[in-house]
Amino acid sequence: MQSFRSEIENPLVEKDILELERKIQLFKEGKLDDERFRSLRLARGVYGQRQLGVQMIRIKLPYGKVTSEQLHRIADVSDEYSRGRLHITTRQDIQIHYVSLDRTPELWAQLEKDDITLREACGNAVRNVTASETAGINPEEPFDVTPYAHEVFQFFLRNPICQEMGRKFKISFSATAQDTAISFMHDLGFIAKTKIIENKKIRGFKVMLAGGLGSQPRHADTMYEFLEENLLIPTIEGVLRVFDRYGERSKRAKARMKFLLKDIGLDQFLTLVDEERTALAYKSYRISLSEFEKPINFSSEEVPNAIISDEEAYNQWKETNVVQQKQEGLYAIGIKVHLGDFYTDKARLLADLIKKYAANELRFTLRQNILIRHVREAYLPFFYNELQKLGFAEAGYNSSTDITACPGTDTCNLGITSSTGITKELERVFKTEYSEYIKSKEITIKISGCMNACGQHNIAHIGFQGMSIKVGNLLAPALQVLIGGGILGNGKGRFSDKLIKIPSKRGPQALRILLNDFESEKELKENFLSYYDRKGKTYFYDLLKELSDTSNLREDEFIDWGHDKNYVKAIGVGECAGVVIDLITTLLFESEEKLENAEQAFLKRQWSDSIYHSYTAIINTAKALLTSEGVKTNTQAGIVKNFDEVFIATNKVKLPNSLSNLVYQINKNEPTKAFSEAYLNTAKKFYKAVDIYRKNIIEN
Repeated sequence: MQSFRSEIENPLVEKDILELERKIQLFKEGKLDDERFRSLRLARGVYGQRQLGVQMIRIKLPYGKVTSEQLHRIADVSDEYSRGRLHITTRQDIQIHYVSLDRTPELWAQLEKDDITLREACGNAVRNVTASETAGINPEEPFDVTPYAHEVFQFFLRNPICQEMGRKFKISFSATAQDTAISFMHDLGFIAKTKIIENKKIRGFKVMLAGGLGSQPRHADTMYEFLEENLLIPTIEGVLRVFDRYGERSKRAKARMKFLLKDIGLDQFLTLVDEERTALAYKSYRISLSEFEKPINFSSEEVPNAIISDEEAYNQWKETNVVQQKQEGLYAIGIKVHLGDFYTDKARLLADLIKKYAANELRFTLRQNILIRHVREAYLPFFYNELQKLGFAEAGYNSSTDITACPGTDTCNLGITSSTGITKELERVFKTEYSEYIKSKEITIKISGCMNACGQHNIAHIGFQGMSIKVGNLLAPALQVLIGGGILGNGKGRFSDKLIKIPSKRGPQALRILLNDFESEKELKENFLSYYDRKGKTYFYDLLKELSDTSNLREDEFIDWGHDKNYVKAIGVGECAGVVIDLITTLLFESEEKLENAEQAFLKRQWSDSIYHSYTAIINTAKALLTSEGVKTNTQAGIVKNFDEVFIATNKVKLPNSLSNLVYQINKNEPTKAFSEAYLNTAKKFYKAVDIYRKNIIEN
C-alpha cells in the first residue's frame, strides 16, 4: 500500500497521502469515528457516493487548465481505479466515481506524478479556484487573470487559515466585465480591471463578496470597486481569517459567508478585515507573471491534409464552436460535452491531438465543456475532422442547446430526481424541434437534482430543480420551474423566480410552451429577460399552470427519466462539507496535533503559519471544554466569549489573563519569530491548564 513513498518528491504531499492512508486504517479498525473521518477524507477530495461502499473522487484543477500529460494521467487513473468515465463539473474539476476507499491514497499518489492534487477539492476549505476559460486569449480582457488565479490556488493550498472553516469557500476570476466566471454568486469574485494612477496603468480587480446559490441565493456585495493587484492575496487572507473566526459552525444551513455578511453588514465586515492586517505575513504581495508570458510553442509545423466532406456542417461548427484569440492567427475550439461526461479512450486521443498540433493546453469550462486553446487557422479543418471522429464536433458550444446539469440521482447522495435524464430529453427536443437554437445563445438552461444548485439552476434564464410530488399514497418525480435568472455583467446578476412545480415527465412540454411563446410574443430585438420582465411572473405561471395538475397523472409519470421502476425518494446523508459534531476526547487529541503542526512550522521559520496553528489549537481546546458543559460553540469568536464566562470568570480554569486577551494577540502583533514563539508557548500552557482541569473533573 505504501509503495508510492519513493515516487513522491514533495514531502508535504507524501505526508498528506500517508495521513489519509493511516486514517483509513484507523477508521476500519473502529478507532476513528465516522464524522471525524468524513471531515478528513473530504479535505482530501474523497466524497461518499449515493451507492454504498464506493467513493467519488474530485480532482482539483485550478481554472480548469490541463496539459496532455495530465489528461493522460487522469485517464490512466480512471481506468485503473474506476470505470473509465470522467465528469466535468461546474467548478472546472474532474470527478471520477465508483472508487474503493482503500485505493484512494494510491490513486492520489499516481495523480501527483503529473502535479495533480485532490487536496481541498471537497470539505470546509477554499475549493477549486475558477476562472473564465478564455482568460489569456480574450481580445477584450484588460489582462490575463490566469497567473492571479494560479497564485491564489497555490498560496491557500494547505494554508492553516483555511483548513477547518465552518463551510466551503469559493473564489472566481472573470477575465472581462462580461463576468463569465459569475462573480456575484461567489464568496469572493474578482473581475479584471485597470486604472490610471499617477499617469500609470495599474492592474486590479473589482471585488464581489459573499454571494451564493442554494435554497437562499444571495447576490454578492461590492467589496471594492478597484483593488490593486498587490493587495489581492492579503485581502483574501483577511477575509478568510474573519470568516474562520466569526462564521457559523454548528448550524450547517447558516454556515456560509453570505449569512455572516447578512448578520453583521458590509461595513462591520470590512472593519474586521482591516483589523487582521497587522497579523498578515504579507501586507503587499507581488504576483509573478513570467511563467504565463512565455511564447506559445508548437511541436509540429507541418499542416496535415484535411478534406471537408460537408462544408455546411463545417461552417456551422466554425460559427458556433470556434473563437478567435487575441493572439494573431490563433483560435480556440469549444467542445460541447454532453452532461460533462466523456470517456478515457477519447480523452487520450484528445490529449495526443493538443500536444502534437496545438500548444498542449485545454481548459475545462464552467459549463462542463472543453476549450482547446492555441490552434493555428490552417489547422482548423484538420481539427474538425479529428474531433468528428471522437464525437466532439457537435455544433452549439455554449449555445441555448448546451444544457448544464449536475449528476443528480445518478451518484449524488442529495439528489432528489434525475438531472441527467431530463437533460437528455430536453436536448433531444432542441435538436428535433428547435434546431435554430444551435446558433443562439439567447437562452441558458440549467438543471439541478436538488435545492443545492450544483447545476446553477437559479441563475438560468430557464431553470429546473429536482423535487417530488405526493399523489395519494404515491410519490412522483417533479421539477420546480424557475425563470428570469442571468448574468448581467460587471458583477451584476439576477436570480430566477420560482414559478411552478410540475411532474418531471412534463418538463419537455414546459420547454416547448416557453419557447413557442417567446418566439410568438417577443418584440423586435427583445431578449428573453426583457420579455420575461415585460410579461411578468403571473403571466408565465398561467402559461404553465395546466402542467401542474396532478389529478390526471399517467402511470409512466410516476417513473423518473432514465428509470424503469416507480419513483422512490431516497436522499442520503449529504457530504457537502457539513459541520462535524466532535467528541471531547477527539477534540483534545486534535489540539495536540495542531500544537505539533505549530511547532513544525516554527522550526521551518514559517512564523505566520505557526501562529495560526497555535490559534486553532487554543480554539479547539476551548471548544472541547465547552462541549463537555453543553455550551454553544457556534463560532470561534463565540467560543472565546463563552469560555471566559463559563470557565475564567468562575475561576474553574486559571489563566494569567482572560482567554480573549490571550487569543486576540493574534491580530495585534506582526508575525515575527518572537511573537510566534511566545504565542506557541501560550497555546501550550492553555492546553496544559485545560488538560489539568479535565483530568480533575474525570477523577473526582
